[in-house]
Amino acid sequence: MGLDIGFFTDSYFPEVDGVTYTLETWKERLEERGHEVHVVFPESPDYSPGDDEKAVRSFPNPFYEGYRIPKPVLPGIDLDIVHCHSPGPIGISGLVHSKRKDISSVYTHHTPIEEYFEQSIRLKSVAALTKKLYVPLENLFISRFDARTASTEPHRREGCFRKVPVGVDTDFFRPQSVELSDLFGREFERPGAGYSGRLSMEKNPEVLIRFAQKFEGTLVMVGEGPMREDLESDAPENVFFSDFLDREDLPAFYSALDLFVTASTGDTLGLSTLEAKACKTPVVAPDVNPFHRTLKPGSVLFRKGSPESTLEAVNQTLKREASDPRDEVLEYSVEKSVDSLERIYREVFEAD
Repeated sequence: MGLDIGFFTDSYFPEVDGVTYTLETWKERLEERGHEVHVVFPESPDYSPGDDEKAVRSFPNPFYEGYRIPKPVLPGIDLDIVHCHSPGPIGISGLVHSKRKDISSVYTHHTPIEEYFEQSIRLKSVAALTKKLYVPLENLFISRFDARTASTEPHRREGCFRKVPVGVDTDFFRPQSVELSDLFGREFERPGAGYSGRLSMEKNPEVLIRFAQKFEGTLVMVGEGPMREDLESDAPENVFFSDFLDREDLPAFYSALDLFVTASTGDTLGLSTLEAKACKTPVVAPDVNPFHRTLKPGSVLFRKGSPESTLEAVNQTLKREASDPRDEVLEYSVEKSVDSLERIYREVFEAD
């Protein structure tokens, strides 16, 4: 029997991020298995919702460019499962809806929100205090759900979390025979290192720009965000910037690189790193959660925040003869993730 499932999220299209693509993929796979999936999310003038998407009135976010602040709302949708994907107004609305309607509830921890405070709050002392106060409040919110999931062990979050990686579509992310010049219409000096993601503080893209100053190759930075203008002004000539690529172009982008590099300290799984590995591209990342769990032993990790250590790791990776990176991500396939989700949905639904 199929279930009526409601995804409640404060992050959705037209914004491009790991949560958005995860929800899109989970929704498609669950519907292929006979379930109905409805998405409740903040409206945007740049996105037209489908029949099974409910856009909630929202306003521009003055603290984080590109994201919006929605008005809390209780949707008129008949559901068997409420699945919340954020601790923001929409996530809170989902929890309230589940309690009022006596509906089973699931929460997935996608993002360590506190890592974004320094970008939003200019005074470091205030940002540090806000982080200290925020985490206990989120823990209280999370404790109200019937089941909780996370891609890896959630740092500073309390309670029992079921390990459900967001999942890589290993059928879609496969190696291709393509050159960077085919994608961007210009020649690049090899080797080619690349990054794809938001250009914001928690991703630490300035570390990659400083690394590129001594890198004897090209760094391709694909993404948008509040730091892009400053990054472009500071970047050496061997750095090339591009807006976000269409998702259909990402396997080609990963495949065309000699390696993928990230300096992010704000991920719970690092989906882009696993997508790159699924395209048989080696990855270099900082030695922080989650990468020291998800990328070893096939990747070289560097000291976080260190351009010198980044360069050393990149050069070491380019010289080594590594095992097939694709073999290392099969345990994170989206099929396994959706299998786990279905089991959890059935458990909490039948327990009611």
